Amino acid sequence: MFLNRCNAIVCGLLCVLSSLALAQGGPQVYDEAHYQQHHIRQLQETPEGLDFLVLGDWGRNGHYQQRQVAMWMDVAMQQLDGDFIVTTGDNFYSNGVASIHDPYWQSSFEHIYQGPHLFEDWYAILGNHDYRGNWQAQIDYTHVSRRWQMPAQYYAKSIALEDGASVLMVFLDTNPLNPEYQHEAKYAATQQQDASKQLAWLKHQLANSNATWKVVIGHHPLYSSGKRYGKTSGIRGALEPILEGHQVDAYFAGHEHDLQHNQPEGTRVAHFVSGAGSEVRPVAQREFTKFAISQAGFATVGIDKAHMNVRFISADGKLLYQYQIKKDNS
Repeated sequence: MFLNRCNAIVCGLLCVLSSLALAQGGPQVYDEAHYQQHHIRQLQETPEGLDFLVLGDWGRNGHYQQRQVAMWMDVAMQQLDGDFIVTTGDNFYSNGVASIHDPYWQSSFEHIYQGPHLFEDWYAILGNHDYRGNWQAQIDYTHVSRRWQMPAQYYAKSIALEDGASVLMVFLDTNPLNPEYQHEAKYAATQQQDASKQLAWLKHQLANSNATWKVVIGHHPLYSSGKRYGKTSGIRGALEPILEGHQVDAYFAGHEHDLQHNQPEGTRVAHFVSGAGSEVRPVAQREFTKFAISQAGFATVGIDKAHMNVRFISADGKLLYQYQIKKDNS
């Protein structure tokens, strides 16, 4: 009887330890119960419109808060019936990837963003850290992965909405446009591209589009309430006249490891930073800051004929901020 009791105790302990191990390191079960327990309040789908996420500065093998952000991204995509995910660059820290076979693709992308609703298209751009590795491999991975979409260093996508509106999305490679990299050896690869050719292409895309909404995505912010406050004049000088002159509605960037909405007085373009995919840095209130927070998270964007709604979601599934841009159709 004593041995039977000991065996029962041992079995019980093993069951408890097994359950703890599964809870701490086992695979997440994405079922109905999971989505009932995990819900982002005030986050709703855009009827007859477009819903997508914006994530930046994320690839760190699951470290910092990358896994938590990924889990809530899946929840957001489930609630929104999301169409796709946009990245603002710095996809792999600290030195990009070596090739399409680099293990980093699995450990920092495929095995992290594995929720069922994250298997939609990912429209990616290059950040400065991506240029410290084999940047061409990130383009080539488009032919390996069904969801990874980076057909070139810069590209555009036009989307027709069910309500009759349309969206032009322009994905830039801001690295060669940033003057501060012209004399940095570690970013020498950024200077191999013809920056003037990309700017001419950008002007052509914007000037020849009749889209209801024009959205531009780049890695470097034109305004920053974070670490690089006062140090963005170079990239701003290259891009702001074009964005303002062609009536762009919103510019999304990363590079700064935080969440920001900046709107300088007298400007049209709304500037958003979504660079809090893993590690975060301090922010401060600046003269153009509408919102800035040092928390891990991502942005959701909902667009229909009349409105663009931008929301910031934290790594614990809380709605931190929301802002609506109204389209003047008069």
